[in-house]
Amino acid sequence: MTQVPLISPLKAPLKGTIRVPGDKSISHRAILFSAMAEGVSEVKGVLDSDDVRSSLAAIQALGAQANLTKAEDGSLEGTIKGWGAKGPTEPSGPIDCGNSGTTARLLMGILAPWDICVTLTGDDSLKKRPMRRITAPLMKMGAHFEPAEGQNLPLKVCGSSKLQGIRYEAPMASAQLKTAVLLAGIFAEGKTALIEPSPSRNHTELMLPEFGIPTTAANCTAEVQGGSIPQAASILVPGDPSSAAFIACAALLKPGSEVCIENVSLNTARIGFTRTLERMGADITIVRTGASGKEPVGNISVRYTPGLRGCEIPADKIAGLVDEIPVLSLVAAHAKGITVFREVSELRVKESNRLAAIIEGLSQLGVDAWEDGNDLYIEGNPNLKNTSHLFFTAHDDHRLAMTWALVGLCGNKPVIIPDFSSVTISYPNFLSDVMRLGK
Repeated sequence: MTQVPLISPLKAPLKGTIRVPGDKSISHRAILFSAMAEGVSEVKGVLDSDDVRSSLAAIQALGAQANLTKAEDGSLEGTIKGWGAKGPTEPSGPIDCGNSGTTARLLMGILAPWDICVTLTGDDSLKKRPMRRITAPLMKMGAHFEPAEGQNLPLKVCGSSKLQGIRYEAPMASAQLKTAVLLAGIFAEGKTALIEPSPSRNHTELMLPEFGIPTTAANCTAEVQGGSIPQAASILVPGDPSSAAFIACAALLKPGSEVCIENVSLNTARIGFTRTLERMGADITIVRTGASGKEPVGNISVRYTPGLRGCEIPADKIAGLVDEIPVLSLVAAHAKGITVFREVSELRVKESNRLAAIIEGLSQLGVDAWEDGNDLYIEGNPNLKNTSHLFFTAHDDHRLAMTWALVGLCGNKPVIIPDFSSVTISYPNFLSDVMRLGK
């Protein structure tokens, strides 16, 4: 289904219940932390996507043994035997991280405490994404990078067994930056602390204790004490809130729809999109049903909601919904009034320049959207309808591909997205899942 560039309108409202694939961020960490651990870890519910497969291939190149198979629900499950105290082995060639920034950035922290040199590379998109934010604190701890300025991939990571813990005030809220520093700090001498200007995703702080690593987590601060070896654990990955956001927004935009998304991570650092939709007047309900490890899990129910209204999303909330801004922008395009996303410069250095792409795409719908400094403004139209066939480029960006697909699925005319196959990065069955709900 993901190879079809023509996306046609659904003939019926979205109805029923659905489970989205496993959380991408948690899946990466489950695989990478298991590889670092002593012993054999069990993982279930792991997202089977291109990005996660990049992490899986990387740990195997570094000496971990993975035996994962496809479960009935399409996820990956099985065992991973980590390298533990002996550390990773130096691979014979570069590690290709594909399109996965999480793989590349977290590997830098994983490799930093070991006396090996490993070259990390990726596809053309990943090679454009900034890496200095990660290399800078790791260099302060004692790791080395070639080239030394460490701006972009490919980069050679040369670790050091004499790494020193640091107290680092991060210039931006970034879970990848935080995680890389904490993972290096596990094997560094002394304590490592990272302070953020605003909260970012806390999956690392929640998962490290599952692997026996004491982790202190406070408001905008995370700490680890060096000298510990992660121990094998059992990890069950819940549904991905970022993937759930696209189903939720589809239900909001398609008249008559009513959908329940089950078994989703309700981590407060990940469901900012639901709070934004609530402020826009959406009929959305969240019910906690349990936990997966330390991750809260539950259901998100959404009904079609006419009369949505614009709102302002402040800068300190952006880190908790940055991946959902493309689809939230499409919802904002259907709302009355102006929606403002404050301080969204991070959109410019995602898999594509999402800020420019959002403005470009909405203009094709006749919606005024513009940037002012680092803020994104969208003037919505409650009567918005696509009255002609539209052609969208997703810039090989999975979030944009799914966003523009909703224009066709929930609108009046088909849309063409030649690079729609980029959805395999995070949600391979997105199109078939939405169409099943719309039968």
